[in-house]
Amino acid sequence: MLIMKPNCEHCGKMLSIESDEAMICSYECTYCSNCAKKLFSSICPNCGGNFEKRPKRIKSEMISNPIKTNYTINRV
Repeated sequence: MLIMKPNCEHCGKMLSIESDEAMICSYECTYCSNCAKKLFSSICPNCGGNFEKRPKRIKSEMISNPIKTNYTINRV
């Protein structure tokens, strides 16, 4: 299951489950669209993969599959 990280791993911006700004790579590194596109030119600084818009999780699924908050932000 996709880990829905709640904020940008670089600038810390909050990224809600409905956010159109959340970008992820295939390893689920998560960045806001500003950092992903402008700072990193759409290339993940952690793994070198490309970024895609993070899919949205429907609200009814958040009860049984909440956003994970116990992970470490690796700011570049």
